[in-house]
Amino acid sequence: MKNSGLRHILEARQFTPEFMEKIFAEASSLREEVENGNYHGLFKTARELENRGMFILFYEPSTRTRFSFSDAAQRLGMRVTSTEDAKIFSSVAKGETLEDTIQVLCEYYPDVIVLRHHETGAAMRAAKVSSVPIINAGDGIGEHPTQALLDIYTIQQCLGRIDDINIMMIGDLLNGRTVRSLAYLLAKYKGVKIIFCSPKELGMNQDIISYLQRKEIKVEVLDYFLQDIEDVDVIYQTRIQKERGSEIDDELEKKFALVPEKVKKLNQNAIIMHPLPRNNEISTEIDFNPRARYFRQAGNGMFIRMALLKWMLSPL
Repeated sequence: MKNSGLRHILEARQFTPEFMEKIFAEASSLREEVENGNYHGLFKTARELENRGMFILFYEPSTRTRFSFSDAAQRLGMRVTSTEDAKIFSSVAKGETLEDTIQVLCEYYPDVIVLRHHETGAAMRAAKVSSVPIINAGDGIGEHPTQALLDIYTIQQCLGRIDDINIMMIGDLLNGRTVRSLAYLLAKYKGVKIIFCSPKELGMNQDIISYLQRKEIKVEVLDYFLQDIEDVDVIYQTRIQKERGSEIDDELEKKFALVPEKVKKLNQNAIIMHPLPRNNEISTEIDFNPRARYFRQAGNGMFIRMALLKWMLSPL
């Protein structure tokens, strides 16, 4: 799988369906090798990427994204240097700018920097001064492009298609970067309908709705939980982003939570997704429902990120 010239990974709109198809095929191949204990292909890639270096620079706490990037790189033979909360435990506490930090790190000759930052647009700022590829692992309420990739990959795996699906996004759509990136990717497919379902004060920003409408994506905006969900193929639940100032009362939050009674109304082939972590918006009783795919969804992150790294850094 050859690198066709993409330098940084900053936003979901960069990805074409053709590119995603190649990444998904590679991710499936890598998963098969790992699950079957067939490491011949991985060893070959590891030799290609041996001594390549990844810096993981996270200004916000993370579990899934940081671990999956780290393990993805190490399985491919790369060296990994990581900091989880650079906002506190780095020179930023002394007043250093993001731009200065990136330029200093580039002097240590990494091959890629994976950046998570609390400010929207931070990845773009970093890319402007970086001499190595930047991967946006989440910037404020902006985007999370690799999460969107693994989300689309999960949908394709579970439903066998991405075209002609009805997806309901629920919860904090105002401050959730995962739903923004996923919406951008879904706009690249045909026959998609997106139902935005959230408390009025946490509704999806108009810029996303306008973008989807320009792309001829069917959009429905609701400030209540849709009861008639028999035709929904994907429920994408999100938590309330309290760390970003999102606040609703407990009773309203319960109205948008997924509980077994609501799930019973889904069709047999529908799936339930969540970018995690969760709080109270999905009952743990649903974990054992065959429609629940959020843990598998999280697991897909490592293989998608392995495929991306292999594509970015393997010799042309």
